[in-house]
Amino acid sequence: MNHGKPEAGDALPETVASSAEPVAPSAEPAAPELLAAAPEPATAPARRRWWRWALPVTAVLLLAGAVPVALVAIGDADVETPAEAVAPTENPTTLAARQVAERINAQLDRQSAALLAGDRAGFLAIADRKVHSDLRRRFAGLRELRVTRWEGRPNGLPTPAGNAGEWRLSVEFRYCFVEPDCRPSPLLVNTLWRDGTEPRLIELEKSTSTPQVGGRVRAQAGTLPWEVSKLAVVVGKRTIVGTTPAYRDRLPGLLKRAEAAAKVADGYVVDGAVPERYRIFYAGPKEWKRWYGGDQPEWGAGYAVNVGGGHHDVVLGPDSFNDSAYLDVMLRHELAHAASLPENDYWDDSAWWLIEGLAEHAGADGASVARYDGLIPTRKFVKGDWTGKLDKLLPAEDASTEEAIGSYGVAYLAFRYLLDRFGEEKVLAFVKVVVHDLRVPRQVSEEIFGKPWSKLQADCAKYIRRAVN
Repeated sequence: MNHGKPEAGDALPETVASSAEPVAPSAEPAAPELLAAAPEPATAPARRRWWRWALPVTAVLLLAGAVPVALVAIGDADVETPAEAVAPTENPTTLAARQVAERINAQLDRQSAALLAGDRAGFLAIADRKVHSDLRRRFAGLRELRVTRWEGRPNGLPTPAGNAGEWRLSVEFRYCFVEPDCRPSPLLVNTLWRDGTEPRLIELEKSTSTPQVGGRVRAQAGTLPWEVSKLAVVVGKRTIVGTTPAYRDRLPGLLKRAEAAAKVADGYVVDGAVPERYRIFYAGPKEWKRWYGGDQPEWGAGYAVNVGGGHHDVVLGPDSFNDSAYLDVMLRHELAHAASLPENDYWDDSAWWLIEGLAEHAGADGASVARYDGLIPTRKFVKGDWTGKLDKLLPAEDASTEEAIGSYGVAYLAFRYLLDRFGEEKVLAFVKVVVHDLRVPRQVSEEIFGKPWSKLQADCAKYIRRAVN
């Protein structure tokens, strides 16, 4: 995945050939849950790219509600009590905004119920006609994706817009596909409403990338496929695969390959259970530049991006079908990211080699080192100016395809060395503490492997140099 740079889970370069149930709306509109404002954007959202992959990330929002507390004065009948306290008067503008939010919340509840019931007319009913075309596309895409949960809530209070009676409001949607009890993914969308007894939606923006700004704050992934594209979707036992109608004929073969890749990826879970269901989207040239922000390096061909709720969407680029063996490798690689990456999607760049090494190993699926497709570019990379260190392997956005392949190749060989020497259990424990718990190798190497990291990294470099000769 990528934080403005090539990330773990990135796509392979072209040169390689090889959870709650849905909530029914209440009879009376409930007060909207008010959410903390998301941090200001600072960098691009994280995506994991393989040589042709990009990673990433969605914003984590904290729910905050005000609970009124009643104070009761108790005294003897003959004791004089003070006059009843006068409650402070709420600012009229804030009070008006709160009341508007309540009415909008009721409309969002009606729309959610209509979507889950397959009622398109009801889904459109809360909006002006000029928004209907956009809403019809979203409704069709979400139904194709087998939406099982959809909830919309005001994200804070609305603010007055330019025209009288119009209010701008950020809305947080939470959604699940296929599995009714999945952990929902969050999505923030800016909206414009005309107030009334039943407010009308008059503008609905596309979601945009909200960059990670540090710590464990997740960024929003960017424009999602079903927001901007018509979709055709198939569902398997472990995966859900979507594309545009133009590539509908590729879905049966892609689903079969995705199901096989999911079985491999399930073995790379580092912390917790396997993903409820892997989500995969195949992008044509237009979609590749538009979905999830579309900011991919020249050497990228696929990526995994964090969309929140413990889910990573996998996107395959337009060239994915040029070689069937390459497609299988890329699917295994990207789904391994979805299985192994931390929910908070934040780590130090120095751990890139470990994240990508794991995914490359999954992509190779047990093949010998001699059969690794990137061996020749890796040899050139190693015999160039590589210092033997692993924490500086992250390729630059403008790196050549050959350089990127070389970086991934070194990551693969390093992971392979650790796995062959120490076994799967210890290596996955190492991934957990370094990638998920944000500890550096020198702090945990002796604890897990019984060897200081300086010595182990030197041994690893020797192995890599021998492997490429």
